[in-house]
Amino acid sequence: MSKVELNVQAPDFMLNDFNGKSVSLSDYKNKKNVMLVFNRGFI
Repeated sequence: MSKVELNVQAPDFMLNDFNGKSVSLSDYKNKKNVMLVFNRGFI
């Protein structure tokens, strides 16, 4: 996975939600709040 630069716009990406619906970061453009949670797995 490539590194993300600090202080630059996040790259757009698409994932499936819990219901299998495709959701992309750009779907939330111009919204007030977005919370991203990344899980690297359990050790």
